[in-house]
Amino acid sequence: MSTRQELADHLRVFVDLGISGCSRDQAWRQREENPAAVAHASAGDDWTDDMAGDAAETPVAEMGTDRAVALAALREEIGDCTRCALHALGRHQVVFGVGNPDADLMFVGEAPGETEDREGEPFVGEAGQLLTKIIEAIGLSRADVYIANIVKCRPPNNRNPEPPEVETCSPFLLRQIDVVRPKVVVALGKFAAHTLLGTDAPISRLRGRLHEYRHGIRIMPTYHPAYLLPHRSPEKKREVWEDMKIVRALLADSH
Repeated sequence: MSTRQELADHLRVFVDLGISGCSRDQAWRQREENPAAVAHASAGDDWTDDMAGDAAETPVAEMGTDRAVALAALREEIGDCTRCALHALGRHQVVFGVGNPDADLMFVGEAPGETEDREGEPFVGEAGQLLTKIIEAIGLSRADVYIANIVKCRPPNNRNPEPPEVETCSPFLLRQIDVVRPKVVVALGKFAAHTLLGTDAPISRLRGRLHEYRHGIRIMPTYHPAYLLPHRSPEKKREVWEDMKIVRALLADSH
């Protein structure tokens, strides 16, 4: 593929995300030219990676293998889950998670939708296609990241998960995070942000800055891709892009 074609494809992804134009504002230029500085300002000066010691002692390939085994064991433990009411409310299968078990970046959503329930993989419907574009816009692919949901079974008619369902299922997500040990978790939407951060603050107040989590992991709350679809609030894509630039800079700076 020619350089011209690669550039055209890259810009097309940006257009899909609602990213266009530039500004003469000096602050905007500083953000564009030095995104790492934005990440440092958002994350604070106390950024540390509690995994550094373990990573130095264990080869990456071995870590990835161990984590894949641990995730497979957790999936087997969940089984054909009947722990909450969702198993009897029309779900077809448990949607566990997918991606790189040694990922630096993890995305956490709310619950499977109809397409995900049918295919057994998170974020493969319309919102999932947008999430893929978001991932590609920061120079990664779905194979590079790990993707999961707070709740592993589809709520009927795609309703919001109810508190007992979140309480029953979220411990499995927390164990997935403990196994993968990403550097950053992007919490997609209020349910993911509230569950991981233990808050009920609006997602509009939580997004745009990194939050502390255990094991030195940082949480970046942002809007759920479903919220960005054309029939809802596509104008919020710009804010998601700003959040993802902070994530991209933090990942680059940690290598």
